[in-house]
Order: sequence, then structure tokens, then C-alpha cells
Amino acid sequence: MRLALENLSCGYTRSPVLTGIDLTVETGEFVCLLGPNGSGKTALLKTLAGVLLPLAGRMNLDGRSWDEWSARDRAGRLAYVPQAHAPVFAFKVIDLVAMGRTARWPLWSGPTEVDWQAAERALLMVEMEAFADRLYTELSGGERQMVLIARALAQEARFLVLDEPASSLDFGNQVRMLQTLRRLVRDGMGVLMATHHPEHALRCATLVAVVGEGRIQQLGPPAEVLTAEHLQEAYRVPFLVSTVFDHNCQPIRICVPHIN
Repeated sequence: MRLALENLSCGYTRSPVLTGIDLTVETGEFVCLLGPNGSGKTALLKTLAGVLLPLAGRMNLDGRSWDEWSARDRAGRLAYVPQAHAPVFAFKVIDLVAMGRTARWPLWSGPTEVDWQAAERALLMVEMEAFADRLYTELSGGERQMVLIARALAQEARFLVLDEPASSLDFGNQVRMLQTLRRLVRDGMGVLMATHHPEHALRCATLVAVVGEGRIQQLGPPAEVLTAEHLQEAYRVPFLVSTVFDHNCQPIRICVPHIN
């Protein structure tokens, strides 16, 4: 299955923040979206999620225009994890995760045993099963983020779209999240993730898109896109990109900002 953006323009008003976006995400592919604050990453992902309407261009899913899919069918194929979520009601974690299955419920019905099992599996995948009976409002920001990822996984969609999911996670949860996403990609899911961590893209992505000045500035494999020159152009600070070796003597590319 393929998610394709063709000459897409998106933004919050009639004035787009991104224009001429051509990008394809295949199932089994991990695409990372990089760029400075305000470059339009969130607007693009919200457009994919249906929160914003596209200002121009086309979005296609499996060869069909996005408009041809019903909201219920789209929810069964694409799951969205927002950048932030302010809790309103004190739902239990397991209940909130099960809500990710809403599109699969029969009309005027609630979760079935299949839905509860899917919610439990999703919590296991992000190692949050011990929080199932906790109130969502009592969790830390990082714990809430992991629950939101579990809710998206419970949808059992073919594509997962995440807006800076690591922004409130500690190092341990960042690693666990990335391991989960890589496993999902190996199992055939397509992932599109916006991030402020180039090193995450170096370790996980099959394709990287760097946005800035209203367009995609760089698009390609991580080794070609995530160079010191390209990162400095995007973020206006110097970077060091180098190769180190792990305990098995396998090369690993790393990048860090160079601070004088």
C-alpha cells in the first residue's frame, strides 16, 4: 500500500506554509521529516490526519484520492499521534487506548472483546501494560505520550503518522519507542515521523525529508541527506557527522551540533 502526496500545499489559513510537496510513503518504509520550528511539519501531518484541509494538490492512498475514502475507512488505514494532548476527562489508560478502535466498532456500539485484546496488545508493545488501570490525567507527559502511541497502534492501521513523539520522552522511552517503530516497519507498516532528532533518522529511517523555507529542501536516504552541510543549512548551526563502531565493530553514523 502506498501513501502519495502530489504537489501538496498545506497550512492553517489560505496562505500555505508548505507548497509543492511530493512525497511517497510505502508500507514497510520509515520516513523521517526534519526541519526547524515553524517549517510546516505539523501542518503537513495534520493535513494527512484530516485535521486540516489541503490547500492545493492531491493525497492518494493505494491509488485512490483521499477524498474517496470515508473517515471510517481512513481511520482503519492511517493512525495519527499528535505532538501534544491535553487530557480533559479522567479515563483509565486501557479505556483511552481502546478508543483507538472506535472506527472498527459497529454503529451505536462499544468495544468488543476483540477491541480490549487489541488495546492490551498495544500497551504491551510500548511496555505500558502496568499502567492499564491508571488514570490518564495522573500520568507524566512522557507516559501520556507512550499511551497515545499505544492508542494509535490499537487502530491496527497500515500507516502510522507521528508528530515529534520523542519530545517529552526520556532516553529510555525514546529507545523503546524507536525499537517498537522499527519492529512495526519490519512487519509491514509504513511510518512517517516528524522529529527534531537527526540521530533518530540516522538510526531508523529508510528515507529522510528536510523541510524549510516552504518546501522540501532535501529528500533521500539518510546517509545522503543527513550531512553536516545539509543540517547546518536547515538549522543554521554547525554539525558534526561522523562514524563510530559498536561492540560488534559495526559502523554507526552519529550527528551532534557543534558547540564552540
